[in-house]
Amino acid sequence: MQIDLRGQVALVTGSAHRVGKAIALELARHGAHLMVHYNSAAPAVVAATLDEIRLHGVEAHALQADISRPEGVEQIFAALRQHYGRLNILVNSASNFQKRRLMEVSLPDWEDTLRINVTAPFLCTQAAVPLLRQNTPQGGCIVNICDYGALEAWPDYAHHGISKAALHMLTRVSAKTFGDEQIRVNAIIPGLVLKPDDYSDEVWERNAQLVPLKRPGSAEDVARAVAYLCREDWLSGVTIRVDGGEYT
Repeated sequence: MQIDLRGQVALVTGSAHRVGKAIALELARHGAHLMVHYNSAAPAVVAATLDEIRLHGVEAHALQADISRPEGVEQIFAALRQHYGRLNILVNSASNFQKRRLMEVSLPDWEDTLRINVTAPFLCTQAAVPLLRQNTPQGGCIVNICDYGALEAWPDYAHHGISKAALHMLTRVSAKTFGDEQIRVNAIIPGLVLKPDDYSDEVWERNAQLVPLKRPGSAEDVARAVAYLCREDWLSGVTIRVDGGEYT
């Protein structure tokens, strides 16, 4: 059965810009109210994102928090309870993306990456589940945004890939743990959908030619996949690759 997202409440971490923003906007198009989380985005960027979301006739609120720390997660969920008093969808999108080979990874690099890429989704999941249990009918949806390193060894992004592999396993464990409470947990692995800041146009296009479809995707491709997972009520423990066939 397909779920109507109109009137549902969604929390998307890291949703002031880039892929997280695209996800928030797509859920707003389906009628969901949004809690926008950000950490370092400029106030003007956050305000513009809220304005775009509200153009879809839904409510939107934003909160700055460092969700790699327990107190940051407590802040965002306190704001969520204050504004909405409920939750239907959690999307763990906030991410740290550092390029390091294994012997180049410092302990602070390692700890920072694991805190934002694994600990934050873990803490957000623990905070979300009690709210999802209170829904009528019981349940909801959690979507974790993983990466290539979740399934394949990625030496150039060693600690990033390791963290995303852990997030992928968190997805699978959560799906089995909460399934009998109708809490569905899925993951998405994006491919070339948004050019990194340190990539030139030439490098980006060269990499796109390695994709079977011979072109890059977009943040909106990822966002539509998130909405699909939120709407389909018999999908849990699923990983969708939005990659143009790159990782086949």
